[in-house]
Amino acid sequence: MSQPPSTWDESRHAFEEAAAWFVTTTASVGDRWDRPGLGEWDVRSLAGHTSRALLTVETYLSRPADTAQVASTADYYAATRTVAGGTDVAARGREAGAALGPDPSAAVSAVAARVVPLLTACSGAELVTTIAGGMRLADYLPTRTFELVVHTADLARALDLPADPPSTAASHALALASRLAVDRGLAGPLLLAATGRDGLPAGFSVL
Repeated sequence: MSQPPSTWDESRHAFEEAAAWFVTTTASVGDRWDRPGLGEWDVRSLAGHTSRALLTVETYLSRPADTAQVASTADYYAATRTVAGGTDVAARGREAGAALGPDPSAAVSAVAARVVPLLTACSGAELVTTIAGGMRLADYLPTRTFELVVHTADLARALDLPADPPSTAASHALALASRLAVDRGLAGPLLLAATGRDGLPAGFSVL
């Protein structure tokens, strides 16, 4: 699902919206950082994991690639599916949470303020080296928007807040979810659930 150059500004805007929603949501945590977050993560670890959706943009921009080995946004998820399910993901989340320091919400705000402007000078055609291999920035950035939207929704739910992502970020995240569902042969169950025909099977995921 490569994006033509004309969509780059909208993709960047979706990422900016998602980052702002994450910053706003973490600012609402207060003293609840030890509260259950997602799975074995507490809220701090969940926020730490989510912050990596920002930090990897910064890291990968500093690692140019020679060729695009990953052809699309959806291919990135196919290539990283095994890694994403590994036990070290939970450990990295805890480490990232600890790295947020004594004021996690301020740390998240500082990361977003540093990373988001980096995209201003980018065209989307840049080749970056990701965990899955070289790919165009325009194909990689939607994965970060998706992660920010999904995990900020997780964070909002953990804090009993409305899981209501901004419209452009939500549209891009939902578009990617539908693409992944089609690629995995799960479009039928997703459509039936989305239109009120049926509930989703236990453990359903497009990832």
